[in-house]
Amino acid sequence: MSKSKMRYYATGRRKSAVARVWLFDGSGSITVNRRDVAEYLRRKTNVQIVEQPLQAVGASDKYDVWCTVHGGGLSGQAGAIRLGIARALLRVDEGHREPLKRAGFLTRDAREKERKKYGRKGARARFQFSKR
Repeated sequence: MSKSKMRYYATGRRKSAVARVWLFDGSGSITVNRRDVAEYLRRKTNVQIVEQPLQAVGASDKYDVWCTVHGGGLSGQAGAIRLGIARALLRVDEGHREPLKRAGFLTRDAREKERKKYGRKGARARFQFSKR
């Protein structure tokens, strides 16, 4: 495969969302589940989250991003895509590690929903206590 035909793959996860991300040489278009990123994620903040790793390394207009994502909600999916893009950028050039690491884009956010416990209303909330 020649340099111009290279594609880079990475996986990103956030909450219960999983994103598979491919990076191609291109003009900066981002496609999520065969739809434009703004159309799919709807919120401007989620679109900005997805674009952050590309902006951190100054590659917003150098690569096209194509990804599939499933599970979770839109915010979790945006976080998963961001991690996937950051990891794919490392495959492109190991020199991208410093700015991505400094911005915190290479750290997997491990916060998950805590399970509900028996005898309780939720994960930690109890039913109201009555002395009489």
